[in-house]
Amino acid sequence: MSSQKLANRVKDLQSSAIRELLKHSKMEGVISLGGGIPNPDLFDTEGLRIAMDRVLTEDGHNAFQYGLSEGDPKLREAICQISAERGIQCTPDDVVVTSGSQQSLDIVARAIINPGDVIVVERPTYLAALQVFQLAEAELKSVGTDGEGMIVDELEELVKQTPIKAVYIVPTFGNPGGVTLTDARRQQLVALAARYDFLIFEDDPYSEINFSGETFRTLKSHAQAIGVGEQVIYTSTFSKILAPGARVGWITLPSWLKQQAVILKQATDLHTSSLSQALTRHYLESGRLRPQIALISKAYQQKCDALVSALQNELGDRIRFHRPQGGMFLWATFTEAFNTTEWLKTTLNNGVVYVPGEFFYCDRPDTSTLRLSYSTVSEANLAEAARRLKASLPQ
Repeated sequence: MSSQKLANRVKDLQSSAIRELLKHSKMEGVISLGGGIPNPDLFDTEGLRIAMDRVLTEDGHNAFQYGLSEGDPKLREAICQISAERGIQCTPDDVVVTSGSQQSLDIVARAIINPGDVIVVERPTYLAALQVFQLAEAELKSVGTDGEGMIVDELEELVKQTPIKAVYIVPTFGNPGGVTLTDARRQQLVALAARYDFLIFEDDPYSEINFSGETFRTLKSHAQAIGVGEQVIYTSTFSKILAPGARVGWITLPSWLKQQAVILKQATDLHTSSLSQALTRHYLESGRLRPQIALISKAYQQKCDALVSALQNELGDRIRFHRPQGGMFLWATFTEAFNTTEWLKTTLNNGVVYVPGEFFYCDRPDTSTLRLSYSTVSEANLAEAARRLKASLPQ
């Protein structure tokens, strides 16, 4: 594929609707349900200040110096403890600290994808993952989702006919769909990977933001239990539960991929900011993370409940959606023929924005869908946003 064709494919995802969303979402009086960002009012600024004081008094020389491409060894040890809580067995040697999940996506894509390799994604899936895989010149195929997550039976029919390199999935409280892959389907997916010899790229940024009280076993844990842990690449981040501006995430890598990933990391930016890594490590050592996650989860659940109630009251049976059990997003579908990209022009005029759903598809886009984020909006404004959406509907 020529560089111009590749650029055009990526540019297709940067539609005028998205540009308008970014342009207008911060205007005075506009309620934005579009931004997929954590609520800054919930940042533990006191805890971060205490951690930074410790960095400056105890760790200043190292925090302002170059570091290992793999990441701070003590932080990688702490990440292994977090991983163990998620059922993942790993050592610090298995972990590479990255500049957030987005860099993890890029490193893995460049490490495993050759032009023309088939990568399977959910329909819909995370927009930035589509961009990364397209830049790597992958051939993208998709399988559907429902209230139980990826339809693995559909994936099985695909892999029977087409050899694939990997499946990319956000299995828990996903972006954009907000759904969670059931445990039965997780086991089915891992067994399928073992049978047909493909990789699973498990992207897990949201699982800690849990409203349900239910624990969801990672795909990596399921794979390790049946002896195929090397076929699952796992990534997560501190962006959603601590501070996105610190840009600290990680990849837990199979042994066969570790050296290549480190070389790519080194070539990209040498290493993740030593200062950010030190800040994160000292914050983890403070013991404040678990209470902070509980605080975030409770606040987001209240916002989610407020949005669900408002949508039911205002839009009624004109839309349908799966009620999120965690995370930051609600995915809605109109029950009538509708184009949410075109509709955005009307809702902007009425002071509310969202992300049209069609941009989360690599093929067969559903133009009647939209993604709503509740994380940064007050409960009062969520109710008002629903009223504005209703007022924007054609009569």
